[in-house]
Amino acid sequence: MKIIEYEDKYLDDVRKLLTELEEYVVAIDKDALDQVHPDYYEKMALVDLENVNKNNGKCYLALEDNQVIGLIMGTIPPFDKYDYLDYKCPKRGIITELIVTKDARSKNVGKSLINKLEDYFKEKACEYVLVDVFAYNEIGINFYNNNGYHSRMYTQIKEIKSH
Repeated sequence: MKIIEYEDKYLDDVRKLLTELEEYVVAIDKDALDQVHPDYYEKMALVDLENVNKNNGKCYLALEDNQVIGLIMGTIPPFDKYDYLDYKCPKRGIITELIVTKDARSKNVGKSLINKLEDYFKEKACEYVLVDVFAYNEIGINFYNNNGYHSRMYTQIKEIKSH
């Protein structure tokens, strides 16, 4: 396996992986709020890659036998001009996407991808790495916990219906 920086010739592979990830999220969403919109395949990869480009980020791909088997995307976004009021504002990188195709899981592909992105963040003098993990994604939560991450914030949700 080798890890390379994203190239445009792999756009369709990125689209497939992101769609696979979103389909997994839909399958485990106990609130049934996630969806794979008909435009998802065509547009989401472009939105994510634009976010990476605008925010000093990187997209890395894991290849095995010239096939893309995983990807990671991350950004280094600027702080809001008022964040300093209630936060020390250490420089941080954010993992925005991580997916390893089903057949390649449990082979250290995810760990290799995360290490590559963390190395990039270190080169850019980031002090922390943040990642949002879907609450129902126990596999993802365990993966990040096993790689030294911990929860710092929780998002709570409650459905309310108008009468």
